[in-house]
Parts: sequence; C-alpha cells; structure tokens
Amino acid sequence: MLLRTEPLTLQSARWPAQGRHILAHFDDHHIVVYQAYRPEIATFAVNRGRFGGSFSFTRMSWIKPNFLWMMYRSGWASKAGQERVLALTLPRAEFDSLLRDAVASSLSGAPHLTPEAWRSAVARSDVRLQWDPDHAPDGRPVARWALQLGLRGET
Repeated sequence: MLLRTEPLTLQSARWPAQGRHILAHFDDHHIVVYQAYRPEIATFAVNRGRFGGSFSFTRMSWIKPNFLWMMYRSGWASKAGQERVLALTLPRAEFDSLLRDAVASSLSGAPHLTPEAWRSAVARSDVRLQWDPDHAPDGRPVARWALQLGLRGET
C-alpha cells in the first residue's frame, strides 16, 4: 500500500471538526492501523512479520486507525511499554468485519442492549469498540471522537 502524505495543515482542514469519525490511511483494499508496544514485542514482530515472543494473545490489544491519536495516547512513544509504534496494514474487508463484530467496551456505548445482553455479548466477543476524545498534535482535546478496536484471542 502506497501511503501518500501531505502537510497536516492541508489534511486537517478537510477533517470533520466534531463527532465520531475514523481518520485513517486507507484505500479500497487496505487500511493502516497503529499500536504501541514494548520494544521486545515490536522487535519480534518486525523481524518475523508476525506477533509472538512475549506478545500475549489472551490480553486485549488496542489498534487505532488515527495516527495522531495513537501518538497522543502513547505519549509520543515515551510511555513505559509503548516505546515502539507499529503501523499494521490490514485488508479493508477484515477491518470492516472487525467493526461489524465489535461490541461496545461499555454499556453506555450500547444503549440498544440490556445490561445482561451487553455482558453476554462482551463475554462472547474478541473485538471491543471504543470511542475516545481525539486530540490535536499539541495535545489539546478536540470535539471529534477517535476509534480504537480491542482485539484478543484468534482475532
């Protein structure tokens, strides 16, 4: 996937100012998501082209399609355990499937479900969906919300 870039000032002028939006590098076939890892996990993945080593497949790992939000959340790759940010290219159909299968990470994100139905859905799902306040490059919160997806198990 060829990632075309442009200055932030040009790009951000086209972004929605508020609401829930997925900001990402994508085309019809692929999407890039980001995640921060400890150095040994990132090194293993880069060297082998897959996750393993001390990476836990049972622990929830949160991917973010919004690069700036990933950098904000990881303290610009300075927080302990988040010193390496990997860009992962996923097939777009797979990402869309993750969105369809996702269960909101909190009951307030699933107002159409009863508390019992939500707890049951969470127990069955390997994919969580969470919206968090987005931030400008200088750290200021903005009125827009950024998506992150939590993945575990086979997913």
